[in-house]
Amino acid sequence: MNNFDWELPYPSARQPIFANNLVATSQPLAVQAGLSILGSGGNAVDAALATAITLTVVEPNNNGIGSDAFALIWDGKKLHGLNASGRSPEKLKVEHFTGQTRMPRLGWLAVTVPGAVSAWMALSDRFGKLPFADLFQAAIGYAEKGYQVGPKTAYYWKLAETVYQDYDAFKDTFLSSGKAPDPGDLVRLPDHAKTLTAIANSNGSEFYSGILAQQMVHDAQIHNAPLSLDDLSRHRPEWVAPLHQDFGDYQLHEIPPNGQGIMALIALAIVNRCAIHKYPIDSADSIHLQVEAIRCAYGVIERHLADPDYMKLSNAELLDPVQIEAHYRQIDLHYTAGAGHGLGASPDTVYLTTADADGMMVSFIQSNYRGFGSGIVIPGTGISMQNRGSGFVLEKGHPNQVGGGKRPYHTIIPAFVTCANKPALSFGVMGGHMQAQGHLQMMVRLYAYGQNPQAASDAPRWQVTETGELALEKGFDSSVKQQLIEKGHKTRADSPEHLFGGAQLIAKLSNGYCGASDHRKEGLASGY
Repeated sequence: MNNFDWELPYPSARQPIFANNLVATSQPLAVQAGLSILGSGGNAVDAALATAITLTVVEPNNNGIGSDAFALIWDGKKLHGLNASGRSPEKLKVEHFTGQTRMPRLGWLAVTVPGAVSAWMALSDRFGKLPFADLFQAAIGYAEKGYQVGPKTAYYWKLAETVYQDYDAFKDTFLSSGKAPDPGDLVRLPDHAKTLTAIANSNGSEFYSGILAQQMVHDAQIHNAPLSLDDLSRHRPEWVAPLHQDFGDYQLHEIPPNGQGIMALIALAIVNRCAIHKYPIDSADSIHLQVEAIRCAYGVIERHLADPDYMKLSNAELLDPVQIEAHYRQIDLHYTAGAGHGLGASPDTVYLTTADADGMMVSFIQSNYRGFGSGIVIPGTGISMQNRGSGFVLEKGHPNQVGGGKRPYHTIIPAFVTCANKPALSFGVMGGHMQAQGHLQMMVRLYAYGQNPQAASDAPRWQVTETGELALEKGFDSSVKQQLIEKGHKTRADSPEHLFGGAQLIAKLSNGYCGASDHRKEGLASGY
């Protein structure tokens, strides 16, 4: 069980954190909100929810009240999965997109029913110890009184000035001073405070069947969009059985489709056939085999991943050992398949993980998808509507073809690892298609090479982009890059930091936990 090497071989200003209670996420104020809840008698689920709710205020460029969410929860004895992604409006038709060649990224036609609030409700109801309203106190306080914006959040907030310049309600809410905030600027979001108060005091019902639901539908009607009160009131999160894949003595668990967790499982199964531990860590051969496994998995999900009600192949068929063996046999150690793929993605997400002294652990993720989402902000509410609908495709007959009442392909995926039916690791690597690729890289580093969570997070990453290029983060030896080029990889130079996502990890040890947080984000792991 988790026999790590505690060396830190990569440049980093961070150390592993050891404690009996831990919270790790991408924003320090949200971490503190979660720790405060733990200190007040809450459990890991209460802490996760307080953290997630606070993130909608202090990191709104990556998530919001109108987000979707997924979670994996170890309750002390068993792992549970929650899919709280929303469906497209029932009245959405293919004809809405006549003349278009791809799904729109902005506007009402990119909007699906927001599911994050339903995740908060379901998790609190089933596992929480504290009153639901208590979980909102930090978020409401920051929204009312203000908070100072972090440097990375400010950078991406600045980009939104251009992206959402045609959306007046967005500008009223998030550019109220006429521009995006600079690092350290004090920001107040009074509309968020009112909405979060309404959600807290109604146990969430105001969002799906009360005044907030009416305000969402009213704005949709003004813009001739198909969202209805029935769409909102019918929404239910689903408790699901996680899928898993063995990797040596460990098992990686993922939420089943419509999320791309199965991509990580397919790739891990292929790598498991490669005896990856025989190749030196960070060597060209090790990276090449992982990359080629991802290329195979990428191709599978591009063809097949969708709302499970519309998928033509089952999860069992996609993970069938015969199919995995066929993928493995396609891999050439000396040359790349080099294929590109057409799935769109965005690195804009928040991931968090929590653990408590009683053994409960939570892996949780929520996202607007692209930045602040669709650009649609419901006036007076602070609700930025996600643009998950842009995850559909327009290809006729594709299982992920846009249609009414469907859940789109999702990139956001929490992860969990067990060993001998006991918890080993709660983790995630946020950031579009980096997520499944990051899950693979963490599994290989932790459980093939024995690196500790902070070292695995600090290590340079790679990503197979949608065009088939291989993006290599700074930190790889120049000879490794040259060897990969000789294997036929088209490497991408000067890739931005955000392309490689942000990891948060909590490993279960024989005594307490070890937490790690990504230096690519402004957050931290902290505990007591």
